[in-house]
Amino acid sequence: MDANTGFFYAFAAVLLFAAFKVITARNPVHAALYLVLAFIQASALWILLKAEFLAIALVLVYVGAVMVLFLFVVMMLDINLDAARKGFWKHFPLAAGVGALIALEMAAVLMGGFRLSEAPKSALAVGETAVQLSNTKELGKVLYSQYLYPLEVAAAILLVAMIAAIALTLRQRKDSKAINPAEQVRVKSADRVRLVKMNPTTAAPVPVVEPVEEKKA
Repeated sequence: MDANTGFFYAFAAVLLFAAFKVITARNPVHAALYLVLAFIQASALWILLKAEFLAIALVLVYVGAVMVLFLFVVMMLDINLDAARKGFWKHFPLAAGVGALIALEMAAVLMGGFRLSEAPKSALAVGETAVQLSNTKELGKVLYSQYLYPLEVAAAILLVAMIAAIALTLRQRKDSKAINPAEQVRVKSADRVRLVKMNPTTAAPVPVVEPVEEKKA
């Protein structure tokens, strides 16, 4: 067993452990941290497959942006764990069946890759020399030529999902002190300042002296 095989089994073992802890951790913050660990191990496996672009994209997009957002949301929502655990065993058979079905489908797809007699070559022979290819360049060529329409459809779906999320969360609150910038731009001086004409001087009020009754001897 060479070094690459040893690293593969090590990263795969940590990845499986982190994925198992994601669904079994009682604290949602700990589950999100285990998911970060799973993403990092997956990126290490991509590096072993010489797919550096996918590894860096996985770390930057998911670990650096998505999971940080998940952590902020989970920590700010203060989720009631007791209410979230209700009905777990009631829906467990259905969830286990769906999980087993997904596992069988993934196994059916991935088993074809293990039947390869030799690893795919990453170099293109030109005459007697070999030109090292850039997987980022080749991925861009395939993505924007053969899979251009699916990419555009996925971008449109993500755009609609983003607009829908903003529309669902954009609600007017009665206790909000937010200011409408459009109203500030359209404001006039007459709406802000009212001039009142007053006399320059006013007479001081005359004090009223009450008579003092004399005491009888």
